[in-house]
Amino acid sequence: MTWHAQLALNYSSQTLSEGAHKTSVHFTHDGPLRVLKSLYPEGSEICHNVLVHPPGGLVGGDVLDIAVQVEAGAHALVTTPGATRFYKSNGKPALQHTRLKLAAGARLEWLPLEAIAYNACDAVNQLEFDLAEGAQLLSWDVTSLGLPLADQPYAQGVFTQHLEWPGRFLERGVISAQDGLLLDGALGLAGRRCMASLVFASGSPISRPLREMLLESTHALLQTSASSAGQAVVAGVTAPNEHMLVLRGLAPVVEPVMNVWKQVWAHWRAELWGLQGSTPRIWNM
Repeated sequence: MTWHAQLALNYSSQTLSEGAHKTSVHFTHDGPLRVLKSLYPEGSEICHNVLVHPPGGLVGGDVLDIAVQVEAGAHALVTTPGATRFYKSNGKPALQHTRLKLAAGARLEWLPLEAIAYNACDAVNQLEFDLAEGAQLLSWDVTSLGLPLADQPYAQGVFTQHLEWPGRFLERGVISAQDGLLLDGALGLAGRRCMASLVFASGSPISRPLREMLLESTHALLQTSASSAGQAVVAGVTAPNEHMLVLRGLAPVVEPVMNVWKQVWAHWRAELWGLQGSTPRIWNM
């Protein structure tokens, strides 16, 4: 038996009687994929939601189809309570397809916890986003190949990672468990089994002074974070075009890279939006 679950989220901004703004969400769903109640730990302007997939993972043939629309002036933060698990395949691929569409002046923080590629999986994790003028996106992707600390290596299977902003950015990688040069070679993952990306994307060009300031300050933060992580995390940040910053990293396991990513996310949030890095409470449970 396979599951095909769909979830569509639409965020909009309303003006309250006292002149403040509130971001509200309307959603529809089909199948085992839900959004929990809206929370406002930072005030009415930013809506926090947690996505829940009751089956707990995907097997061959399963599809999770997620569509997010953020209207003008709205700001949403979306996360998950736990990892997305791609289990052993039954001969069919499992697919998680996420599409993010931001209107002019919208903000979205798309921050799911890690994806785990279990041994013998056949999985595709695909994220696509489209930003109008003035829209801004903070999003990360963290993937664990197997469970190294539980002695469950990624020894068979294929995991495909796809990240795309049509016309501006495309990153697609196919990671076969049989590709020893990629997994263990010095020019590949070098034996590390966690890979991660953190993206800031802007529908309007990021000014050169701001890009350079963020690159320099992030480099400094990474040096401090790497020292505190015992050199477990190897990371670097680039500006592939005038609309984006991309941080990439590798680590033996998820925890050290996630700690660094949360620090950089909080730093970018403060510098770009003047907001504190108020971590969702679900991350501490």
